[in-house]
Amino acid sequence: MSQNDLQNLLVDATQAGIYHLPVTAHRVVKAAAEAAGLACFDVSFDDSDCIDSVLSTLGRDLDLPEWYGHNLDALKDCLTDFSWFEAAGYVLIITRAEILQAQDPVSFHAVNEVFAAAIAEWRLQDLPMWVFYDLRADGLAALPTLA
Repeated sequence: MSQNDLQNLLVDATQAGIYHLPVTAHRVVKAAAEAAGLACFDVSFDDSDCIDSVLSTLGRDLDLPEWYGHNLDALKDCLTDFSWFEAAGYVLIITRAEILQAQDPVSFHAVNEVFAAAIAEWRLQDLPMWVFYDLRADGLAALPTLA
């Protein structure tokens, strides 16, 4: 897949979602996203095993506004209102989520529900929001063009 094809895919809100992305493809996706005018965030869960730590990490790494309340509702509010960081779309590349997935699968699922809800809301505005994990988790497909 060419860089231009990848850019075209990333700006397509109908294709956006939560995917597995091998570490070897992070740099390529990030470059394509930035070239397409999408905001790209690198987030490391640092092998966190609790939701409180993950919520703090997301607040820090996404540079969420001061009013962010470090809970799932506040995370959804921030992810569906990027007025503090306007862009043509959003890409989150999340690494090191294995411990949360293994130790607290309920919280891992809850965070992904928030991501999915935000993606759906942006899709209604024809803006893409992508979430990529470097791990294989149930329900996470590989981005077809990079598989």
